[in-house]
Amino acid sequence: MTWNRRVAAATLAAFAAAAAPLPVEAQKSGGVLKIQHWDSPASMSIHEEATYSTVVPIMGVMNNLVVYDQHIAQNSLHTIRPDLAESWSWSEDGTELTFKLRQGVKWHDGKPFTAADVRCTFDLLQGKGQAKLRVSPRKEWYNDLVEVTANGDDEAVFHLKRPQPALLTLLASGYSPIYPCHVSPAQMRQHPIGTGPFKFVEFKPNEYIKVAKNPDYWKPGRPYLDGIEYDIVPNRSTAILGFIAGQFDVTWPFSVTPPLARDIHQQAPNAQCVLATNNGTTNLLINRDAPPFDNPDLRKALALAIDRKAFIDIMTEGLAKQGAAMLPPPEGLWGMPDEMLRTIPGYDPDV
Repeated sequence: MTWNRRVAAATLAAFAAAAAPLPVEAQKSGGVLKIQHWDSPASMSIHEEATYSTVVPIMGVMNNLVVYDQHIAQNSLHTIRPDLAESWSWSEDGTELTFKLRQGVKWHDGKPFTAADVRCTFDLLQGKGQAKLRVSPRKEWYNDLVEVTANGDDEAVFHLKRPQPALLTLLASGYSPIYPCHVSPAQMRQHPIGTGPFKFVEFKPNEYIKVAKNPDYWKPGRPYLDGIEYDIVPNRSTAILGFIAGQFDVTWPFSVTPPLARDIHQQAPNAQCVLATNNGTTNLLINRDAPPFDNPDLRKALALAIDRKAFIDIMTEGLAKQGAAMLPPPEGLWGMPDEMLRTIPGYDPDV
């Protein structure tokens, strides 16, 4: 594939989109995409890592039961699509979730994917199986899960203590891949085996992560690329200079600020820079159990003393939004509405 332009995905803390839509181009097969990666992960095991430093390069190696539609920017229950599961259904009382699984899917080492792999994955996450994870950062996601059972090779059933409608949203996350029963957690840390469009090739700490096309991928015609190389460059200045010089096709989005985006446009006018919304927030964190911050009046005074609008205007050139714990609407489905947010001390600029 010949790349005639570079892409800088500039995702800024709680920012609204501020760029023209990209032109639609026909997909071409082949080529290796080079992406600047911001971190050298501790391992390649998504289920044992807390951040997306592992999810980003390894998600394409794995598959979920279900996944969010990658063509829709805002994730919700309505954008969840089949992946390793062809379909799913809830019991009438909401305590059983049954997945009908795809047949003919194979792991990268040639062994068949079955419902036993689904059961093993969640036994692993809950610490029930013989194999053990070193750590399970999202074990609490499955507190309501009693067990997963396999009905033959092509059906897996999640049995819950009580209804948990949001379970599907967790299973659609990039943090929820299905692991193979026959591969140990130790191997998954170093050389993960998946069912995804890319096969893991190599991880060299502090240098790169490489994945290559899975020619036997169960989804016909995919992937388009021959491979992806993630060059690990944590330093923002070095990464931006490398992107401008053409060293990367894509740069790490969360380090691109509005001033940097302007510099990139000036020095690399063919670059595509899109400001998108995310939930990366700037917060004042205090220990409310330690004096003097155990005094609620002092905490209220601190909240009132912060000029949030000034922060937004200076640090993000007015593009950020005020929010509480959740991403504010309309981008955030569960964020606090502005009229409610203004009732919190310090959040109403007119008071």
